[in-house]
Amino acid sequence: MSDWQPDTYLAFADERTRPARDLLAHVHLAAARRVYDLGCGPGNSTAVLVARFPQARVTGIDNSPAMLEAARVDCPGADFAFGDLSIWLPPEQPDLLFSNATFQWVPDHLRVLEQLAGTLPAGGVLAVQMPDNLAEPSHRLMQATAGQGPWAAKLGGAAAARDVLPHVETYYACLKPHFRRLDIWHSIYNHPLDGVDGIISWLGTTGLRPFLAPLLAEERESFLAVYAMMLTKAYPLQADGKVLLRFPRLFIVGTR
Repeated sequence: MSDWQPDTYLAFADERTRPARDLLAHVHLAAARRVYDLGCGPGNSTAVLVARFPQARVTGIDNSPAMLEAARVDCPGADFAFGDLSIWLPPEQPDLLFSNATFQWVPDHLRVLEQLAGTLPAGGVLAVQMPDNLAEPSHRLMQATAGQGPWAAKLGGAAAARDVLPHVETYYACLKPHFRRLDIWHSIYNHPLDGVDGIISWLGTTGLRPFLAPLLAEERESFLAVYAMMLTKAYPLQADGKVLLRFPRLFIVGTR
């Protein structure tokens, strides 16, 4: 799969950063010395952490060279390093391990979160947010489009790029032994976007990537035309000409 595209991703910078701000609002640390932003992307969430903890050393970790390059330019108040979160462990004991919309892409991420929890000192915090939207029309229709066109053979494994998130009870049972306090909740965002083209632009740098990457340019155009037609039925225009993209997200904050 080709590298992530920071500029396109940040076309919706406010909407993508809002869950990071909401997550951080539930991190009850008076101060922090060492903070890691796991899956930092282009640094928009890292900047939120730098503003909250100006005395801390903040490091963003990502596996995208393009995202890291953008982050170093846009967030000079932090350090950035390449890392594979499926095996990464903090080189220094952290006060806060923070992650905005990343671990849904990490295989067996619940095991990884348990390992990360064990690196925190007493009072340390693990704060994670993940999209929980695979049951939404935006994602169900991706899979429907993938399975019904001439590209079906190429896209047989695209849906496997992300697993459905475990039940809340599973997260609680696995993570609670590591924390004296564990908060888990869902929030549903409703983003006004510019028609189905806005939905496709939003998802083009995230959920659609595994579906578009195996296709030739002509196939991508055809795929997106079919997908757009399906989206039009699922997301009716509002009175102002916008469509509302319903977007559930799962939040987890554990305090050691």
